[in-house]
Amino acid sequence: MPAKRRLTMRQLRQMLRLAGSGTSSREIAVVLGIARSTVQDNLRRAAAIGLSWPLPGELTDDALENKLFARNGVKQGTRRRTEPNWAHLAV
Repeated sequence: MPAKRRLTMRQLRQMLRLAGSGTSSREIAVVLGIARSTVQDNLRRAAAIGLSWPLPGELTDDALENKLFARNGVKQGTRRRTEPNWAHLAV
């Protein structure tokens, strides 16, 4: 399986601009050279937090990334599975 390629903020902004002008997810995917499911996922994230084109002028790339991907992944300091009892297993 190929490694996931992370979208640039430029691509995300272009995706929102194209979606705002009525371009379909399929067409956006072709223009940006990414999977349609990636387009749909990112547009869903944007809609969930109320972002649409045009974006506020003061919205920096860092702020946009934090808004869209704030809850992505595992929370800091937590594990998906409980830690085994290594002392017991080493015996």
